[in-house]
Amino acid sequence: MPRPCKCRRVRADPPCKLFKPAGVPGRGLPRVTLGLDEVEALRLADVEGLYHDAAAAEMGVSRATFGRLIEQARRKVATALLHGQALAMEGGPITRVDEREFRCADCGEAWRVPFGVPRPTACPKCGGPRLHRADAGRGAAGGRGGAGHGRCRRRGRGGVGAGVAATGRAGALPVSEPCGSMETGVEEQS
Repeated sequence: MPRPCKCRRVRADPPCKLFKPAGVPGRGLPRVTLGLDEVEALRLADVEGLYHDAAAAEMGVSRATFGRLIEQARRKVATALLHGQALAMEGGPITRVDEREFRCADCGEAWRVPFGVPRPTACPKCGGPRLHRADAGRGAAGGRGGAGHGRCRRRGRGGVGAGVAATGRAGALPVSEPCGSMETGVEEQS
């Protein structure tokens, strides 16, 4: 029995879910399905210009797995283009990568860091140690959404926001989707 597929980290969905030849009705058109992990591999290698080892680290897979992903993706895109087929982008064993934004209080420099990477200790521009989260919707109380110190809320002992669940509070960051096969419906276009 083969080992289960390891989830691949994907930054964002493609802006379009389906490409098809112009002037051809989509109903009877054969489809080639490109997984979201394969779309991410194309983005990292061909758009961002990363080497395979750096792109593999970005997706959280081995270099060999990334090589197979990019090879499959290029083959599917070429097949769809050369045979006049529709190219649908959906599914695949993925997990979303969310980012957090930090801002330096000394020079005002802002930069993004993915979740899972430790909090930066110094500004990359000026080296200053005074950093704070600058994500949209964050409160002025140290990134706690205006809930004060936060100790009571986490322990459930009352205080401001004690009854508010961590994911239900106003201004909460989006939670990444769980790992698994993402099945998204792609509507037929005619």
